[in-house]
Amino acid sequence: MIPKQTVNMTDVARRSGVSIASVSRALRGESGVSAATRDRILSAARELAYVVSPEASRLSGGPTGRVGVIVPRVDAWFYSTILAGIADEFDTVGMDLILCTLPTSAARHRFFEALPLRRKVDAAVVVSLPLSARERTRLDQLAVPTVFVGGHRTEDHRPWVGIDDERAAQQAVGHLLRIGHHDIAMIQAADDTDIPWATDQARIRGFHQTMQEAGLADPTVVTVKWSVDGGSHGMETLLSRSRPPTAVFCHSDEIALGALRTLRRSGISVPQQVSVIGVDDHPAAELSDLTTVAQPVREQGRIAARVVLGGLGDGDASGPPASVTTLPTRLVVRGSTAPPR
Repeated sequence: MIPKQTVNMTDVARRSGVSIASVSRALRGESGVSAATRDRILSAARELAYVVSPEASRLSGGPTGRVGVIVPRVDAWFYSTILAGIADEFDTVGMDLILCTLPTSAARHRFFEALPLRRKVDAAVVVSLPLSARERTRLDQLAVPTVFVGGHRTEDHRPWVGIDDERAAQQAVGHLLRIGHHDIAMIQAADDTDIPWATDQARIRGFHQTMQEAGLADPTVVTVKWSVDGGSHGMETLLSRSRPPTAVFCHSDEIALGALRTLRRSGISVPQQVSVIGVDDHPAAELSDLTTVAQPVREQGRIAARVVLGGLGDGDASGPPASVTTLPTRLVVRGSTAPPR
């Protein structure tokens, strides 16, 4: 047997006694090849362990069986859970997932200038990544159907899947107001980028809007890096005030977990002295008895994958139809919130 890595279409043609063009048509399922010849070609390909090159298929105009998934990072629950949802759907149809992580500005620059996915994928999924005008232009130059998950909704009406982050903040702050809190602070997350993150902007808008509607002007906001440690530092800042707040709305559960850690170490009881609420319903939220606004993260990945696969399955070169899928969030009340004393 010819070694697998050296087998090409010429070897299959030689083994089956036909032209390379006939092999190409047979392997792509095109017409112009008799049933007997097709069977002979497929049998030869199996005997030689021939595997169609996705790159060669892409160059010839055929599908690669690959979808690129672009994420800022994978070492965070939100992104890894989105990826798990995408993989759930891809596994059922044998679609390969090509993962591209862009954790730094330098990595983003290299990726969008080099376009490493070009001619290697049939479609792309962009997960909660803010894009500059230049990056959007370069993404267009991939010339493949693209679906966005979370973050900014695209102005060109490409498919988008996510939640209403402003509404999630309103649900969280509304809960604190309903149980009697008025001195409510927010620990807001920021990322190391000069491009605003839609999630951050929407959640802080929801916080301020809800506070203003309740007649509470100029609430305290502390901005920290998105991490458990960031939440811990944010709570330390709030506790340094002459009068700490009675309740804290945290941008995410990871921020809230850090805030709870600082409160515990400071000997401040939760929720008796300070109530804390987050957003996401991170797996650690239930373990920490954290009140939160839950979002269906894995389902967002699944739906994005279905939109991609649906568009590819239709054989439409323009990709999946433009759509906006906004999934609901829900308040999950646990033991970290209670009326103020």
